[in-house]
Formats: sequence, structure tokens, C-alpha cells
Amino acid sequence: MVPAQEGRARSGQESGAGPHPTQRTGEGRKRRPPARHHPLAAHSNATGITEELYRRTYTFCTRLLTLPAPYCTVALDCAIRLKTETAVPGTLYQRLVIAEQNLTSELYPYQERVFLFVDPELVSPSVCSALLLEIEAAQVQQTPEACMRHVVSHALQAALGDACHASALQRKLKASPRGALERYFHAVVAAVEQMASDPSPSREGHQERLEEIYCSLLGPAAAARGRYCGDPLQDPQPSIPLPSPHITFHLWTDEEQLWKELVLFLRPRSQVRLSADLEALDLQGLWPDRELARASMLSTDSGIERDLPSGADEPPGPGSPETERAGLQRKGGIRKRVWPPDVAMPACWAGPQGLHRRTGVPGGVGELVPGVSRLHTARVLVLGDDRMLGRLAQAYHSLRKRETQKFCLTPRLSLQLYYIPVLAPEKPASCRHSELRELATFLGRADPWYESTVNTLCPAIHKLAEMPPSLDTSRTVDPFILDVITYYVRMGTQPIYFQIYTVKIFRDLSQDPAEDIFLTELNVKIQDSKLPKDGFSPRRRGVAEGPGAELSICYQKALLSHRAQEVTSSVRATGLVLKALPASDTEVSGPTHTPPSAAPITDHTCLNVSVTEVVKSSNLAGRSFSTVTNTFRTATIQIQSQDQRLLTLLLDKDGRRMFRDVVRFEVAPCPEPCSGARKTKAPWLGSHQLEVEGTKAKPKPLLMPINTFSGIVQ
Repeated sequence: MVPAQEGRARSGQESGAGPHPTQRTGEGRKRRPPARHHPLAAHSNATGITEELYRRTYTFCTRLLTLPAPYCTVALDCAIRLKTETAVPGTLYQRLVIAEQNLTSELYPYQERVFLFVDPELVSPSVCSALLLEIEAAQVQQTPEACMRHVVSHALQAALGDACHASALQRKLKASPRGALERYFHAVVAAVEQMASDPSPSREGHQERLEEIYCSLLGPAAAARGRYCGDPLQDPQPSIPLPSPHITFHLWTDEEQLWKELVLFLRPRSQVRLSADLEALDLQGLWPDRELARASMLSTDSGIERDLPSGADEPPGPGSPETERAGLQRKGGIRKRVWPPDVAMPACWAGPQGLHRRTGVPGGVGELVPGVSRLHTARVLVLGDDRMLGRLAQAYHSLRKRETQKFCLTPRLSLQLYYIPVLAPEKPASCRHSELRELATFLGRADPWYESTVNTLCPAIHKLAEMPPSLDTSRTVDPFILDVITYYVRMGTQPIYFQIYTVKIFRDLSQDPAEDIFLTELNVKIQDSKLPKDGFSPRRRGVAEGPGAELSICYQKALLSHRAQEVTSSVRATGLVLKALPASDTEVSGPTHTPPSAAPITDHTCLNVSVTEVVKSSNLAGRSFSTVTNTFRTATIQIQSQDQRLLTLLLDKDGRRMFRDVVRFEVAPCPEPCSGARKTKAPWLGSHQLEVEGTKAKPKPLLMPINTFSGIVQ
């Protein structure tokens, strides 16, 4: 039984997600979910949990703090959440529903959304239809009014316990008009959030405040009957479902579609016309990064506050030369960032004063820029194979590059990436099926629970998509796929980082190269066509031409000591493959303490190059040629054709990303777009104002995170 099947046993029409105690794999073995998933799933949804159970679970989480990462990280997060839920019951459920359903609340303004991207050229229309059917069926049931009723009912039941008449409360809430329901909702949220932000919360005071709201809903007489005249034989309290997150379905047809959807998430469609106002939106945000850079200044004072001239504590006015010349203001010997006063930042981006951010806050949020809070969390989930991940890497690189010019999304948005492999149905004669899911296989080796929960979902998705639609319209849609997606995006909090590689492609050595990136693989083949006859050929006369092409290869060998060792060679080859992921655990040398089922931490930080080399041999029958595959590991490599043969490059196994007639190409780790060296002026050089090059630090590599359940064990 997989986690999604729990939705069949739940009462009500709305879906949620929670792990089943065990899950049986295809080999007959049982895998148990991570231990932290049980307390998080139970305490987020259940009511009436005793303090003794809270204490025992909290003690269990604190014992896990001595384990290596990521166990200590997730244990600390779980312990903090448990401590908050123990002090103010119902806090986790309330914050989760408010954020995922985008309910308006001034005291908890965080919002989350799941963006489901599918490439229509890689995923069949039947799979897209099955996904849309489940998402639309869930959205019909999860109206804002229903979610507000769940929040009110859950908070009152968690605080009052058996004194709360749940059936009567839910009937009253369903009969309440929208205006009255919103008042009760905001009253409950205010009571819970104010108590959660209190450094020394009083549980008795919290119960009294919610009891007043309960009495105003049902009346004093009905509330008293529920408290003192409870019938022990009455029906059990109805369970409160945990709605699935708000999911939007998108067909990936545009390279900038991810950027546009994230912009619309920050600014609703009613506030911005994307086609006309996209650039204006960037200008309304923070200034470009080059204007906010820390400019070094030569200090001429003593650093003592009493030695400063009068008025030094006051920042310069708008448009003054001081503000335009430097982004730092000297104040009492402390360098302080001065932000331009005319930067337009709407009040909705700044968090409320005194907001309790440490517990129950969506993952990855915080303040990267003073005065701007990351109130939005975008969970981008892609379905497909390695080709889809290559397109995601392109969009991720484009987004990071755009952020260096228009510092718009990063300070306000936390971006989380997820991946579910969905491949075309495997044919008996097809041998490419396993080649298109290499990254999913690597994630399964690194995280066994990802292998059991996510990688096994692909056959089930195809079976559900091929099932004929039910003619009975009264039956509700079984949210099988939606439940697994919900479980994955909620519990998958530990990212695994993958290096993005950049490739410079030369079709003509006298011209500037074209640039592109790849994530998993670069395949190189030798073309049959040749250069013009009058073209220059460095081949020596008298050398018999064989299969393949003469290639000049220069690379930096990957060593455990991280020393630079450059290797240059010339080989005749019929092709080569550059893979960013190892084929198996035996091909890479990782830490000795890594368990067999987990991938070493250094597996995906260098390229594994396989060269199909041509070997010439002579015998009595004449000359013959054979091929042998040589492999080596490197981080950077340059390859150039030395004879008249041209090359064809295929990026990320995607036929739409093919480059022909290539003479030379260079591959290196893609750097962070903002990690280049800057040129600064030296004021102590007098009137010459010579430009000096700053110390060129090693560029920081651009890594793309994909969330899993446990990550890689350190």
C-alpha cells in the first residue's frame, strides 16, 4: 500500500497525504518511511494528542541531533515544530492550510503554490488528462470557504478537546454566510498566531479565548451541553481532512514560461499585464545588482564616534552624490548598507512586526534583503525524463542570469524544485528506456524512500491513464496521483544539488562561440560530411584514413587531492559521451562510510568521459581497425577535430538541442551568473583614477537543487 492509498480510507471528499507505516516494493521487501514523517503527518492533522506523546516524540527527535546530516537537520526541524504544537495546539495545521491554499491573513501572510510542468512532446495526452482530472476534482472540493471551515474546526477541537461538539460546530459553520465565516476565521487565526508569537504562551489563556469564539458560534447553552452533558455513546467526532496544496497545471511550451509564472505568483494577473508590464515590474523592484554592490571606500577618520563631523549620522538625501557614488555609509566605524530611498517596495512584501518566523514557516524563507521578506514559496514539480530536466536546467540558469540584472524574484521568493520521472510505455525491443531516467536512478540510489515512493509511480500513472473513464458521474475521483504528489512536496525537504555544465560551441574558430548548458549528458558523434577540399587539413600525407576522426583532447584530470593536472592527447575516435552522473556505485570512488544503497556525495561533481577509440592493427590479411572504450574523469575539457571531419553535439539526449558542423567545443562547470570579478577604482592613486582589477576569486559553481526525502548522507 503506497501513501496515496490512504486517501481512499479518509472520510470526506478532500484529499490529503500521509505515509502508510510500510510500503512493499516490487522485490517483495518492505521499506519503512523515514521516522520523522510519522510525527509530522500525525501532529499536523490529528487533534487530541496527549502531552505525554508530545514529550516522547520530542525526546526522540532530540536524540537524532547527534546523527550526521541530513538526519540532524530534519530532526531539529521536527523538534521545533513539535515544541510549537505542544505550546499552541493546531498551529501547524492552520499555517499549512493558510499557506497552501493562499488564504488571506495579515498575521500569517505566507503563500505557497505547486507548479506542475509537463512537456506535451514527452508526456502522452492520456497522462495529462488523468493529472488534470484529479487536480480539478480536488480544487472543486477545496473552496476557500471549505478551507476556512477546516481551520476553525481544527483549532477549536485541538484547543477544547472533548468539550467541543464537533458535529454541531461543523453544521453551524456550513450554515454561516461568507462574511460571518471570515470573521470567525480571522478571530481564530489571530488567537493562535498571537499565542504562538508569545515568548511564554499560556495554554489556559489560549483555551479561554477559543472557548469564547466557540460560545459565540453555538451559543452558551449549546456550548454548555457539549461540555457537561456529553453522551459517551454518541458518534465519534468527524475527522477534519487536510486539503491537498493548490496545484496549477502547465504545458511547457515557452522557454520563459517558468519566469512568467513566478512573476504572476508574486503579482496576480489582475495587477500586471505580463506582455506589456514585465519589464516595468522589474524596475519597480530592487535596483540592479551592480548598483547595490558593496563599494570599497578609503576611511580617513579614526573610527571614533566623537571625532565624526556633525551630521555624519544622517544619511544623504535622495539623489545626492554620496548616494549615487557608493552603497555604504560610514557611521560610527561600522559599515552599514544604505538602501536607495526611492526603491518602491509594496507593504505586502514586508512582513508584519513581531511575526514569529522560526516555527511553522515555509522552508527556505527569510530575509535576504533588509525590509523585504520572502513570503512566497514556489514548488516547481516537473514530470518527464532526463530531457525535461535539461529544459528545467535551462530555465533555472536563465532565471538566475536574469536575476543579476533585475534583482526581482530572489529576495521575495523561495524556489523549490521537485521531479517525478514519467516515461513513455516501454516497448519490448526498446533499449533507450533506462537511458532516459538516469537522474531518477541516481536519486533512487541516494534516497531509498524516493526510490520506493516516487520512482515506482511511473507504471501506476500509465495504468490509471489507460483506464476507461467511469460512466457513473456520481462517483468521486480517486486522488491516487495527487496524494503521492502532495506527500512528496510536503515531506521532500532535503535537496540534492547537481552541477550544471556550460559548453562553448565553435563552428568557425575565427568567430565567437555559441553557448549552451547541459545537466546530465553531452553526446558527441562524428559526421560523415567533410570540410571543403580547399580547406586546411593538418593531417600528414601517407596516413591511411580509418573510421572516426582525429581529435585533440585537453582536460584537467580529476584527482582526490584536487591538484591541477592537465592532460593533452590526440586520439582517433568514433565518438564520445560526457556524463555528469555515474552509471553505478562501482564506477566512482566515494567515502568509505557511505552505505551501499546510497550514492557517494562526490558522484555528481565531475564529468565521466567515455571515448570510443579506434585501434589499428596489422596482420597477414592487412590492416584492421577495432574500437575500445576508455574512460576518465574531469571537470573541464576541450576537444577539437584535427582533420576534415566535423562533430555533432546532442545535449541532454534531446533531439531538439542538437548542434551540427562543430569544429571545437569546450566544457566547464557553469559558474554562478553573479560570481564574476568586479572592477573597482582606487581613489588613493590620485587624479589618474586608474581602474584596477579586483582580486579574482574562484567562481562559484551553479548548482540546481532537486528535493528528496533524505538527501545524501554526509
